[in-house]
Amino acid sequence: MSTVLSNFATWKHFLADRVSQAKKMGMNEETISSLAYEIGAFLDEKVDPKNEEERVLKELWDVGDESERKTIAALMVKLVLRT
Repeated sequence: MSTVLSNFATWKHFLADRVSQAKKMGMNEETISSLAYEIGAFLDEKVDPKNEEERVLKELWDVGDESERKTIAALMVKLVLRT
């Protein structure tokens, strides 16, 4: 996991692959965003940011309430879907 997180472009590509797989399995965007929120919570607690982009995301995550964190997770899903 740390290799995937060392470069933000690599992380986005990894996340895009996982989102694509989830869609192929029939998951809707709401379910995928919910899973992204859980992943974000895990990363916040267990993983030190490896680059500036991740540091910014962590800072936003840390100051956000639950609703705002869910929005960040949903936006990350949208971001990787358009790349």
